[in-house]
Amino acid sequence: MKLRDLIIAIALMCLWGLNFSVIKLGADQINPVLLTAMRFIFAVFPAIFFIARPNVSLKYLVAYGLSFGVGVWGMMTWSITLGLSAGMAGVLLQLSMVFGLLLGWLYLKETIQPQKKLGAMLALAGLAMSFMLQDGSVPPSALIFALIAGFSWSLTALIVKLSKTTQVFAFSVWGMLFAPVPLLFLAWVSHGSEVFIQLPQQMNGTVWFSILFQAYPTTLLGYWIWNKMVLKYPLSTTSLLTTLVPVFGILGSVVFYDEQLGATKLVACLLILSGLLVSQIQWSQLAAILRVKNRLRKRATTSS
Repeated sequence: MKLRDLIIAIALMCLWGLNFSVIKLGADQINPVLLTAMRFIFAVFPAIFFIARPNVSLKYLVAYGLSFGVGVWGMMTWSITLGLSAGMAGVLLQLSMVFGLLLGWLYLKETIQPQKKLGAMLALAGLAMSFMLQDGSVPPSALIFALIAGFSWSLTALIVKLSKTTQVFAFSVWGMLFAPVPLLFLAWVSHGSEVFIQLPQQMNGTVWFSILFQAYPTTLLGYWIWNKMVLKYPLSTTSLLTTLVPVFGILGSVVFYDEQLGATKLVACLLILSGLLVSQIQWSQLAAILRVKNRLRKRATTSS
């Protein structure tokens, strides 16, 4: 991955990591599925009136809306409401890395390079350590929703790849058009009409901030950049980049919610970061640089 793209991707991972704290801010006050639905309503409207529909099959747009809107963020927001900490939400979402490697290999015939395998193993070791936590930050009832979100994350990236779209921003906006209605239906099925009746009284400045932050910088800007990365680089590479999200997610949760960062969580973060660094190293380029340095050193020794 080019250095410029890597820097942009890291900044985006920071934004997404902090977004888990912003989600919790709103999900603590209104129904989590309704919160997610409103996120996508504002992300789509009025932008969709100024953006032409991308030249892709309708099935990809529908699949994107369901996977991304309901699968990733509907389920993840729900898990936060069930007690999953904002910091650990970002950690658990990284299970998408495993799904991404497998989906890229199965459906896109991508080669999983040795350093990516090693990086994935290190990151998975960090994830495994997170399951050892006994501080209540990962309730069992929330785990199933987080697992669905992790799989849906990789599935969303696969859908973008398979669509072969070159109109990334338009694809994102039009795909998200198919997220709000299923989310509203899910809220009604799971909680009844009462959540809609109570909503006007629950809408305050904090909830509006949560919705708008999720809709614009996180969703519209963030996923436009992300989908461009997905199209430009292998799915196995982009999936590994997301290992930075839990690091920023935990930091945000520590700052805003006073989440305790014990030794186990710290080691987990270090393992995940190590996995990212190992996976991004181009070993052939590193070997070439070392060879050049050795030649220069030999010449300097000979001349002296």
